Amino acid sequence: MKKYIILIIAFLFSALCINVFAQTKSYPFDVIKTGKGKQSIIFIPGFASSGEVWNETKAAFEKDFTCYTLTMAGFAGVKPQPNPSFENWKVGIANYIKDNKIEKPILVGHSMGGGLALAIASDYPDLIGKIVVVDALPCLAALSDPSFKSKENNDCSPMVTQMAAMNETQFYDMQKQTMPRLLQDSSKLEMVVDWSVKSDRKTFSEVYCDFFNIDLRERIATIKCPSLILLESYFINLKPAIEGQYKNLKTANFQYADKGLHFIMYDDKDWYLAQLNSFIKS
Repeated sequence: MKKYIILIIAFLFSALCINVFAQTKSYPFDVIKTGKGKQSIIFIPGFASSGEVWNETKAAFEKDFTCYTLTMAGFAGVKPQPNPSFENWKVGIANYIKDNKIEKPILVGHSMGGGLALAIASDYPDLIGKIVVVDALPCLAALSDPSFKSKENNDCSPMVTQMAAMNETQFYDMQKQTMPRLLQDSSKLEMVVDWSVKSDRKTFSEVYCDFFNIDLRERIATIKCPSLILLESYFINLKPAIEGQYKNLKTANFQYADKGLHFIMYDDKDWYLAQLNSFIKS
């Protein structure tokens, strides 16, 4: 009898541990789930952006799709987590898809989020149904330096130190000066700057440095799923260099915006939504 009691206690303890683990398992992002469609879309924002960047996009799809909208840890007021990095975030999103049994989701990523979509579809080719890359490149640094080589042990400490030394006013002014180069819609400008200002400074500097060292040009050869690449209007002038970076992505469908800058979802909204509708619902 004592033997059976011990076995029951051991079983209950194991069940408790599993339940606690399931409840406390964390991912390197906050997520908002909306909609009830059979097909799922995962929206990944860009560097230092909130998931709110997808509000208008999400509204166009959540009637027919289940939407998961992410904000990465440490960005736009979300609590930071230890060891923020492009690789850890890539693995975290992939694990979330597997743990929640999300069947062949469509990944929609802007900027750094587009890089994450490329990396996930590259390293987990059977996990993803489609990807939409909104104004992102496999290797950002190579656009200005074609001979760029990714560093194996990239030291981000100088950038972390530099960013930490800036006071709030200096950091705000830097973002206020930078953002008009990325966003033409002035009505959205203060909101996007605010997301940067609310971001954890250490996460901001480490991930910026890390992302600038990423080179996916060879890895994207393993992507199997259909891939829509939406690019800002100016990039039509750099078409050979940009499409050269994507030469190993055999499923790529390139579309260049008619107007605007990096935040295509704001600057050329109608064109952008038409492209997504055509690709996602086909």
